[in-house]
Amino acid sequence: MSMNLGALCTDFYVNQKISVTMDLPTARETVLDLCDRIRKQHPAMERFRRYNGELALESKEVDGQYNWMALQQTSVRSGWVNPGSVEQAYDLHRLILEIAPFFLSINAIEVESIELIYGFDLHTRSNRNEVVFDALLGNSPLAALVETDRETLLDVQPFLGIALDNDPNLQATLEIKTRTTPQSLTEQRFDEEPLSVFLAVKRQGPFESIDEFPAVFGTLAGHIERLAEQRVIPGVVVPLHERLISGG
Repeated sequence: MSMNLGALCTDFYVNQKISVTMDLPTARETVLDLCDRIRKQHPAMERFRRYNGELALESKEVDGQYNWMALQQTSVRSGWVNPGSVEQAYDLHRLILEIAPFFLSINAIEVESIELIYGFDLHTRSNRNEVVFDALLGNSPLAALVETDRETLLDVQPFLGIALDNDPNLQATLEIKTRTTPQSLTEQRFDEEPLSVFLAVKRQGPFESIDEFPAVFGTLAGHIERLAEQRVIPGVVVPLHERLISGG
């Protein structure tokens, strides 16, 4: 996928989430052995931190780029912010898929889903509800329900979900988050929070074997790249960007 996204969004990131049914082990030796194995392939990931309900291995941020892996009670997540290429991020995610089952004793039968996510952040001090409404809903039958000269848009965060290849266990979702609070609407003061577009492709379980994970990842990557290039970037990200730069 083309990575010329700097002109369209402030940040672009590629995340992965492996969700499991049973609690993951948190023994010191188990977690540190996993982190050491990741660092062998990604030595920049040298910062080990504890957050609320999460253990994370991170790299330092350099020119807006960094990567991370996080263990939560029932999930293993990883991400790369502003990667040089999607393949750079994929290398990390493939590594996690390969080694996490062995270090964390994950059995294929307990894996609920494997999810690949593209995130597009557009930072702005505008009323983000109005931006989404104007860019994506303007002149639509839904827009006609709102009298914008008399009424305030409290929540405009579209969410769509589809089944891919006519398979209900292979799903794609598009979600837009505006992060606009009632207080900011009342005061008409908007912090420079991101307007975020999330494109996610998920394969729901059951899975027969961890040996099928590489093929599953390949399927997810193929679908998310196609959806991003053909639909989400031209149909969602570009209109939002154009609405922001127009200022009108």
